Amino acid sequence: MAVTREEVLAVLDTLTLPDGGSLVSRDLVRALVVEGGAVRFVLECPGAEMAKALAPLRDAAEAAVGKLEGVSQVSVALTAHGPAPKTKAPSFTLGRHPTTAPDKQAVPGVRHVLAIGSGKGGVGKSTVASNLAVALARQGLRVGLLDADIYGPSQPRMMGVDSRPASPDGKTIIPLKAHGVTMISIGLMLRPDEAVVWRGPMLMGALQQLLTQVEWGQLDVLIVDMPPGTGDIQLTLCSKFDVRGAIVVSTPQDVALLDARKALRAFQTLKTPVLGLIENMSTFICPKCGHEEHIFGEGGVRVEAERQGLPFLGELPLSVEVRLAGDGGVPVAATDSPVARAYDRMAARLIEVL
Repeated sequence: MAVTREEVLAVLDTLTLPDGGSLVSRDLVRALVVEGGAVRFVLECPGAEMAKALAPLRDAAEAAVGKLEGVSQVSVALTAHGPAPKTKAPSFTLGRHPTTAPDKQAVPGVRHVLAIGSGKGGVGKSTVASNLAVALARQGLRVGLLDADIYGPSQPRMMGVDSRPASPDGKTIIPLKAHGVTMISIGLMLRPDEAVVWRGPMLMGALQQLLTQVEWGQLDVLIVDMPPGTGDIQLTLCSKFDVRGAIVVSTPQDVALLDARKALRAFQTLKTPVLGLIENMSTFICPKCGHEEHIFGEGGVRVEAERQGLPFLGELPLSVEVRLAGDGGVPVAATDSPVARAYDRMAARLIEVL
C-alpha cells in the first residue's frame, strides 16, 4: 500500500525542535513530494545557524519517514536563507522596449555571467542550469540564476518557489532565494496559465530589465538559462552584456548535435567564449534491473567537444530521480544522490576554467 502525503506530515509533526514546536507546526516542511514509494521534501530554515543545529533532526526525519509502510526511498534536503524583505507589492512592468546602453555592459555586483544554451528544446538545458547553480553554491560560490526563457519559464517549478518578487520603488526588483541560489524568473510574475505574446523588442527589453533592475547583490556567478535556439535573447545577452562564457547542453543523439553545432557557431559569431559542452541523458539505468542503455547514442557530445577543441564538462544520466526532483522543486543537486555528485564534479571543473 502506497504511503500518503498526510501520513508523512503526521510523522513529521511528531518531531520537535529544541526550542519548541514541530517541523510541521513551525512550517519548515517545503516541496513535499510523494510518488509511489519515493518521498522527497525540504526542511527550510530561516537562517544558517538554525539549519546547522537541525542537522540531527533532518536525519531523524529521514529515518522516521523511512519506517512508514510503503516507503522505499526518502530524500531530505536541509536549506537555509534569510527572511524575505518586507516590501510592498511590486508595481514594475516587464516587457518594455530596450534602452540604449554601452556595448558589453556589466551586470552590477556580478563577477561572471554564464549563459547556458542549447540548439534545440527538450535536451534538459533548464534542468542542467538549475542543478549546476545549486552545485556551484554547494562549492561555496555566491550564485544567481536568471530564467531568460521568457516564453517557457520553468525555473520557479524546478527551484520550488512561487512567491511574487517585491519591488519597493517600482524600479528595483527583489529576487528570491532557494537552495542557496538567488533567482528570478518572469514566471514568478505571471499566472501559471498566462502566455507571453511579445515581439523581439519586448523580449530584449525584458531581459535587460531582469539583468539590470534586479538587486542581485554580490555574486560570483550569474547563470542565465537561455531559451533554446539562437534568437533575440541570445543576441541581446551576448552583444550587450559582458558574458564570461557559454555552456552548450546536448544529448548524444545526432539530431540534437546538429542543432548544438548551430548554438556553438552562434556563440562564436557573437564572440562569446564557449567554456564547455555537457552531455545530458547520456545513459539510462533501469531502476528495477540495473541494466544500462545508451538510448540516445553513446559519447556523441564528448566526441564533438574533442572535434571542436572545447572542454567536455561531463555526462549526466537520464534518471527518474532527476525528473521527480525537478517536479518537486528540489533540484537533485541539493540531495545526496549519485547524480548530485556528478553535478558537484561538473561544478568543480567549471570553476577551474572561470
